[in-house]
Amino acid sequence: MKKQLRTMQDSIATAKTLSEALPYLQRYSGAVVVVKFGGNAMGDDDAMAEFARDIVLMRQVGVNPVVVHGGGPMINDMLNKLGIKSEFVRGKRVTDKATVEVVEMILSGLVNKRIVQAINDQGGRAVGISGKDDDLMVCIADDPELGFVGKPVEMNVQVLRDLYNAGIIPVVAPVATGMEDNETFNVNGDTAAGAIAGALQADRLLLLTDVSGVKNAAGEVMTQISPEEVRQMTADGVIAGGMIPKTETALMALDQGVRAVTILDGRLPNACLLELFTDHGAGSQIRSTVPRVTPRVRR
Repeated sequence: MKKQLRTMQDSIATAKTLSEALPYLQRYSGAVVVVKFGGNAMGDDDAMAEFARDIVLMRQVGVNPVVVHGGGPMINDMLNKLGIKSEFVRGKRVTDKATVEVVEMILSGLVNKRIVQAINDQGGRAVGISGKDDDLMVCIADDPELGFVGKPVEMNVQVLRDLYNAGIIPVVAPVATGMEDNETFNVNGDTAAGAIAGALQADRLLLLTDVSGVKNAAGEVMTQISPEEVRQMTADGVIAGGMIPKTETALMALDQGVRAVTILDGRLPNACLLELFTDHGAGSQIRSTVPRVTPRVRR
């Protein structure tokens, strides 16, 4: 009897959660949401399956998700197996011709197709492409000393619109073509996601990481931040290290017309759904406008 009571209580709680999600489901119906998937979750089968279910659910309720992924640990593993030694300049990996070939093999092949398969296994329709396909992302060298590390200078996102308008979830590997023939560039996953979100004028950009969000000087996660606050915190040294490229990506995306960017912990169960469809949200949201749907609980 107690088990039946718990089951009924759980069902009631689930129904209540669905009911409370209604304004958010309405808000994001038809919206384009770019999701950068990376971090430790990529190497865990259960976490990958959970992420895939979230993406399929988003598509099922009318959201147009576009997934952009990284794959640094897998690249490192393959470079080690092949005996290719990496050189570093100012702490950044130099991507020579041999390295960029491995990068393309791992990102466009192994990692991309693993995510595509995970989404399809959950009942979705996903297609994997890279920034080379249909000249989606054209780059120049970000820093000549770093070799084939790309900075996007031209975006052609119609192929993504064609896919999601056909009910297909695009999964994009951050490998790009160059201005010269036969050039290949490795692009930072966050940078690629921000460039794609900006070119699509996406409603939201979600950057999944292995940290809980942007923290203030006291070490507390800030749930709502303005671009001005981000710039001041960076100048003061509060935002530092690996968080700087993420907040720079967020500011760039906002400048290009993305409505809001959230930096959130991809290790949280159902992180994307928490952020989009609940009062609580997740992580740190950076935006310069007031949300159309105001949560009852302050973010």
